[in-house]
Amino acid sequence: MNGIELRQLLISKWGYSYDIQLRRTGGKIFVQVMWKYLEQASFPLTEEQYMAHLDEVVNHLHAWGGVEQVKNYIETTRQKPRLGKAVSIPIELGARASEWLVEKF
Repeated sequence: MNGIELRQLLISKWGYSYDIQLRRTGGKIFVQVMWKYLEQASFPLTEEQYMAHLDEVVNHLHAWGGVEQVKNYIETTRQKPRLGKAVSIPIELGARASEWLVEKF
């Protein structure tokens, strides 16, 4: 998967190019499909910036082995991003979790 394919997946599911964010909470990593989308006049990124951001997100997903997890979740969920409520997708990192969740003291 690349950024273009992720965008197409979002559009196919929900009709818009939703913002995607990576969040670490409580020792877990989540991909969050936010309620803002590229087609809004108030969206803070240009299309080029948005696509570069999606490519960066997909690169992280490939490194974590989470591409299929995210794809399957988006394809099967009944949730929809709405104002103030993101769709949170947990990423199962398996045995390599400690590599990505190291805290700085």
